[in-house]
Amino acid sequence: MTALETLRQYWGHESFRPMQEEIIAASLEGRDVLAILPTGGGKSICFQVPGLMTEGLTLVITPLIALMRDQVQNLGDRGIKALCIHAGMGRAEVDRTLNNAAYGDCKFLYISPERLCTRLFRSYIDVLGISRIVVDEAHCISQWGYDFRPEYLRIGEIRELVHAPLLALTATATPQVAGDIMEKLGFREPLMLKGGFARPNLSYIVRKCEDKQGKLLAICQKLQGSGIVYLRHRKMCEETAAFLRDNGISASYYHAGLGAESRALRQAEWKDGRIRVMVCTNAFGMGIDKPDVRFVAHLDLPDSPEAYFQEAGRAGRDGLRAYAVLLWNATDVTRMHQLTALSFPTLDYIADVYQKLHQFYSIPYEAGEGRQLRFDALEFTRHFHLNQASALYAIRYLERSGHLIYTEDLDIRTRVGIIVPRSGIYELSFPDPKAAQVFEFLMRAYPGIFSFSVDIDEQRVAAGCDLDVPRLRQLLYRMSLEHFINYIPSDHSSVIELRHGRLQPGNLNLDPARYHLLRERAEERCAAMEGYLNLGPEGCRSSYMLAYFGEEDAAPCGCCDLCRDRER
Repeated sequence: MTALETLRQYWGHESFRPMQEEIIAASLEGRDVLAILPTGGGKSICFQVPGLMTEGLTLVITPLIALMRDQVQNLGDRGIKALCIHAGMGRAEVDRTLNNAAYGDCKFLYISPERLCTRLFRSYIDVLGISRIVVDEAHCISQWGYDFRPEYLRIGEIRELVHAPLLALTATATPQVAGDIMEKLGFREPLMLKGGFARPNLSYIVRKCEDKQGKLLAICQKLQGSGIVYLRHRKMCEETAAFLRDNGISASYYHAGLGAESRALRQAEWKDGRIRVMVCTNAFGMGIDKPDVRFVAHLDLPDSPEAYFQEAGRAGRDGLRAYAVLLWNATDVTRMHQLTALSFPTLDYIADVYQKLHQFYSIPYEAGEGRQLRFDALEFTRHFHLNQASALYAIRYLERSGHLIYTEDLDIRTRVGIIVPRSGIYELSFPDPKAAQVFEFLMRAYPGIFSFSVDIDEQRVAAGCDLDVPRLRQLLYRMSLEHFINYIPSDHSSVIELRHGRLQPGNLNLDPARYHLLRERAEERCAAMEGYLNLGPEGCRSSYMLAYFGEEDAAPCGCCDLCRDRER
């Protein structure tokens, strides 16, 4: 079966998007490939098609939990077996997933980078039958990239153990970042395939104004179709959505502080057109392929041209006219520079937060490796009288320097373990006939539940016992009071995983050279965003962005605000 026939059979498309076919062909030849495709360019097809055409398992490394879950579900809907491993899963569940991937005819295994170099994963490498390695969001491996993650650097170790071709994918890579990616991933020979970044149908517009909500309302009233509005802060998302609704615009809000069910419902309502405008933080948008978004508006300045290009690029994927609007004022520029400075607290402060974090959880020196801690930032910072933003930036730098993994607003699934011995289950007196039915369903559906607590799918269990989920939770709680089961309810929490035992003061390597490099790059990205705002009348917004990503000779677009002003 050819690549096009595979595409038709599983996705129903009659042709590939630009550059997809070339990337797939190079990957099928067994070459290492760096593919740079703009947002909406169809990166997942570039590894899913060759993965289906090749014997063995495709290992997909990605930091985006929501995206991996979404792709696993989409592949499953097409009859393709795929599994995922990410932060928040217990050891037993990871072990079971790896076993299924190795022996269960699985074609795709998605894994977060921090899980890649664990002893458990490495113990399965020889039996997984990995035929291709895919690195999504590959810019994360580059220290020059805007979202550097130290755990990505360890992908090179896996390459030494798995002799398989590698496909690295990203939507945002400057020439410097692209070279760094290929070097860090150990490409056997450099091969970069790059799709055109120009979006002729996307009009970039910048407006300096004080009344942003009023201007946003005018945009929503003037433009037809779906829209996305990006803001930094959750509270402002909620207030702006309420303002739009009060003025007759169908709008809702989305941020990581919402529960999983609420986020999924709002996302579905927006995709289906029941909600016209989604007001959100950057937690919204990853992996969402809604082609008819007519405008993306930013009411706060993004951190970098990379972030702005990716978020603005979610407009107009159907090829029809769309608008990327950025509203700003002088206060925004000052705040952007202040946030950049704030995001790099002193190394002494970072070292102090490291020790306080261990004190908070009563972890002694040399202990704590591998522990997963549910982390409440407000409670932690109040306890030590710390500034919350500074403390969180310190934790982020501790993550970047390899000391911990910080996962914000993680959905933790319900876990149940049966604690009565098998020999005693027929003597149990259940508090409710339905509880006996739930108990029996759990025994049949989760074979390992007598040995350890397992993650359960509440919807599946409730449906199998003809219950709703709230009633199921009541029964599980009552059975836990009777000491029939261990019951850990689902939660929505940030989680910190410690990478090593607690170090003595003075032994914490925070890599000052990397610290200064990262700070310097952040300041350069700030300057690039400010340059985008202040282009002169002879400039072009699109050409400026394309030059940032290495397309120096791009012609004026003819449709941004500056080009249109010149035409007038």
